[in-house]
Amino acid sequence: MAKEQQNQGEGNRTADREYRNDTRQFVKSGKVSDASKKARDAIEGKEKEELERAEEAGKKPARS
Repeated sequence: MAKEQQNQGEGNRTADREYRNDTRQFVKSGKVSDASKKARDAIEGKEKEELERAEEAGKKPARS
């Protein structure tokens, strides 16, 4: 049974450790160049406008 995670608030060490481990595994997997090519194609291709709209939406305050 999975251990229930408590809310650690800002500075969540468990989330940080999991993120770092996942990042290391991704780099070791050899998929970085494929992912970077896919990202470059997205920002230079058909998805550019959609990504720019999403970026602008993300910059807006949550509440107006």
